[in-house]
Amino acid sequence: MGKASASRMRGLGPRSLEQLAALGISSAEELRAQDAFALYARLKARWPGASLNLLYALIGAQEDLDWREVARERRTDILLRLDDMGLAPR
Repeated sequence: MGKASASRMRGLGPRSLEQLAALGISSAEELRAQDAFALYARLKARWPGASLNLLYALIGAQEDLDWREVARERRTDILLRLDDMGLAPR
């Protein structure tokens, strides 16, 4: 993955980018085409240690927002959706 692609995926570090690449996602466009929750479920299945911050970062990268803003403003809605999916943190 080139630097140009990675730089457009705001808030995602090298490890997250590697994990996404392992799932066939190597550009911001490919990331935006995914449902962040479904993608997080796939990442969590492959890397059980994936944190909730990763989901915040995925949403932030899709919407060009800081992950902390996503966490602060949408945490409750995100946790409710994860609960519906059986993925809520305990």
